Amino acid sequence: MPDASLHVVFLDAETLRPDTVLKPFSFPHRIERHARTAPHETAARIAAADVVLVNKVRIGAAEMDAAPKLRLIALLATGSDNVDLEAAKARDVVVVNIRDYARATVPEHTFALILALRRSLVSYRASVLAGRWQEAAQFCYHDFPVADLAGATLGVVGSGSLGSRVAEIGRAFGMETIFAARKSGGGSRPDAVPFAEFLARADVISLHCPLAPETNLLFGAAEFAAMKPTALLINTARAGLVDVEALAAALDANEIAGAGVDVAAPEPPPAESPIMRLAARPNVIVTPHVGWASREAVQGLADQLVANVEAWAAGAPINRLT
Repeated sequence: MPDASLHVVFLDAETLRPDTVLKPFSFPHRIERHARTAPHETAARIAAADVVLVNKVRIGAAEMDAAPKLRLIALLATGSDNVDLEAAKARDVVVVNIRDYARATVPEHTFALILALRRSLVSYRASVLAGRWQEAAQFCYHDFPVADLAGATLGVVGSGSLGSRVAEIGRAFGMETIFAARKSGGGSRPDAVPFAEFLARADVISLHCPLAPETNLLFGAAEFAAMKPTALLINTARAGLVDVEALAAALDANEIAGAGVDVAAPEPPPAESPIMRLAARPNVIVTPHVGWASREAVQGLADQLVANVEAWAAGAPINRLT
């Protein structure tokens, strides 16, 4: 238990759902909440902080140097690419993250995208509202493709908690499920399919791996050209895994059938950005990084955040990255 009141700064509180309850910490503290924080505001806002709560705001070496009292950075996410972990380690700043909170919400969002695309739900809804059903003059019409999941091959990149759950749901739909081996071939699970074979076999590819040097732009022109022309790409992981311009070119060339995307770089993306141009296509669904954001998942995240900070304050930090 700290022997003095700690100054806690929450840099981007608005990233939590408005109905989320952040339980008060049990130790003496004062908390300063900011709905959002621009990059040029970060250093000044954490200058007097002992503890920083952060979801997506970038905290690098310069920001840490501006905060001499900083002892803990508590992430409201699993991904940590917005925090310079080496800089934190060098300055004896503990960084903790959230784990396994999204095992229901992200896979369910993944399959919402898959089902909507495989069954052309967005196109059919728009056509009904435009009067096409009345024009058809019969009980149905077949303007857009509809395909079952049963019997199709689901390819999963990443076999952690989320990737494993996506595979489990895929099998429940009657899909054959395969995991991708790393491009390098090293460190893959024993049953992983070589990457080239993986691309050729999958009817749906879903990304659930972290963004790292090895996975940066994992999917580009060569990968799209190697996929089935009927295949879908689903990205609910990190924007940097996919070359968006190459994805647009692949869709133009009918090298793949469609895409579901829940991430962008930056977020929010500029109105004229490649991802927003993709969003206008009938065979693409772009959602605003809400795959993680079910009511249940966000409350679980908030509860785990409090538990992480409480454990650190008690001298026994959990979920450490540094």
